Amino acid sequence: MIAVLQRVKKAQVSVCGSVIGKIDSGLMVLFAVENGDTKEHMEKLCDKMINMRIFGDENGKMNLSILDTGGSLLLISQFTLTADCRKGRRPSFINSAQPDIAKSLYEKTAEYIRKKYGVKCETGEFGADMQVELINDGPVTIILDTKELM
Repeated sequence: MIAVLQRVKKAQVSVCGSVIGKIDSGLMVLFAVENGDTKEHMEKLCDKMINMRIFGDENGKMNLSILDTGGSLLLISQFTLTADCRKGRRPSFINSAQPDIAKSLYEKTAEYIRKKYGVKCETGEFGADMQVELINDGPVTIILDTKELM
């Protein structure tokens, strides 16, 4: 699994002109599932990103997690994070999990974040053409990959 975390002041996602997910301060996370990813990968990734200390404390140092700040999370499925661009000019998505597996793990990820951590977790629509708007805070962008976490 791959997750791109962006610290935001606010973010929202729309489908066909209608806002379907919206948060204020927190994390906007682009999320992709790769072949072989499991529930254990998902839990490890969630535990890492929810506890990532990338929010400023009273001294402006990145010492606080989303749990510490009471922030929210906007989770957006984005299979293109799995792109293999080593050959040619057209990316290959052969490493991307099959849609049914990816959708299931995407939905389980949102539910895991809500239930285990009590964090408000809004989502996009899996497989839809989405428009994402955000105001970066910092900017702070962190890339997590379960191949490096497991």
